[in-house]
Amino acid sequence: MNPMALMKIMNAKNKFNASHPKFGAFLNAAFAGGIQEGTIIEMKVTKPDGTEMTTNLKIKQSDLELLQELREAVK
Repeated sequence: MNPMALMKIMNAKNKFNASHPKFGAFLNAAFAGGIQEGTIIEMKVTKPDGTEMTTNLKIKQSDLELLQELREAVK
């Protein structure tokens, strides 16, 4: 990965974490015990007008491999 692109991503990540500290803490707690194959992650979006959208995904082995690669890339 391009070092400049990686720096840009890391800066954006740090800015996001500063703006939304509870989200980072939530992710740390959720992933602390390790996410396993078969884990279901659900996301809900509520827009300012009250419109809601919800989805979920069941974690596969390939998802775990991608997450590991992403973790290693941002170290």
